[in-house]
Amino acid sequence: MILIVGGLGAGKRDFARRELGVREEELSPVLGPGTQVLYDLHALDPLPDLEELMGLRAVICNEVGCGLVPIRLCCQLAERAEAVYRISCGLAIRLK
Repeated sequence: MILIVGGLGAGKRDFARRELGVREEELSPVLGPGTQVLYDLHALDPLPDLEELMGLRAVICNEVGCGLVPIRLCCQLAERAEAVYRISCGLAIRLK
């Protein structure tokens, strides 16, 4: 699983399509059967379990400065992800 984080409108989904080869039909804001790339993780309520997310190709999440649960989940994802990217102004920085 690849974790992609960044601010609102920073270009996270564009990065996933351009650099990771994610197709538009693979992107979903809902976690369900057939979901390969989940975006807007921070907006899900309730948040999914870590193990559910680890089975995905990629997870995209807005950086959230408040709320311990979303940030803790992102920290756990980052720890276990094969790669972590932070997107800012459309540019990617590989953190892991």
